[in-house]
Amino acid sequence: MIIKNNTTKTLVTLSFLLILPFVQKQWFNLYSLNNNDISFYSILYYLSGVICPSLVCLNSLKNYTHYNFNKDNIHSIKIINGKRLLFLVAINLIFLSYLIADYIYINLDLTFNLFLEGINLPKPDIPHLSFFIFLISILLIFKKSRFLLKKIILVNFILISLYIWHLQINNISVNDQFHIFRYLGLNNLNLINLCILVSIEISFYTWSFISYKTNLSDWIVPKPQKGDVIPFLNILIFYFFIIIYYSILT
Repeated sequence: MIIKNNTTKTLVTLSFLLILPFVQKQWFNLYSLNNNDISFYSILYYLSGVICPSLVCLNSLKNYTHYNFNKDNIHSIKIINGKRLLFLVAINLIFLSYLIADYIYINLDLTFNLFLEGINLPKPDIPHLSFFIFLISILLIFKKSRFLLKKIILVNFILISLYIWHLQINNISVNDQFHIFRYLGLNNLNLINLCILVSIEISFYTWSFISYKTNLSDWIVPKPQKGDVIPFLNILIFYFFIIIYYSILT
């Protein structure tokens, strides 16, 4: 029954996201008729930019933050330990920490460039970047600080989404003074924002699996079972529909 209810909620949410961009386009057309005046439709159009990012954050906080895994087979032959586990921990922790540090810097850089003109945010050099990666890695090790960090990431996503919305409404072009310019090979700011978040979501799930309960203290991690792939697929399916939403809106 719980699974059925969750599936129904997900389908309703995804259906809403596929309809929303067409409604927003109508609001934009009505707003364009009187773009020099503040009207009901202009307010609706401006506020509608927060709907999708909010749904993404609520869904991620509910479904992609607190993971539970089966530890019944922890002492089976199919385990990861020793040097292989050390390599897996190091790669995942450094990669996830770098993504989070860079994502937060993108947010700060957009804030300074859009609203604090004349104040240049210095690009982090290797020592500073290494320090932030180390700090974030420490936060990821502990359960409570890890969940706090996940909330910060989602707030970061909402802010960047709103900044992009502001850029698009006001026809502000992104040049090389913006840190996000380095990702413009994707040719879509919303797609850049989503790809970074999806990468963090997948890496966060992997790290949650590796560090689940006493895995690291025991230095034994079971190899993923078929059921462990389901959350990974859910992440990809959900964000695939979010990409469709922004593709339609664009």
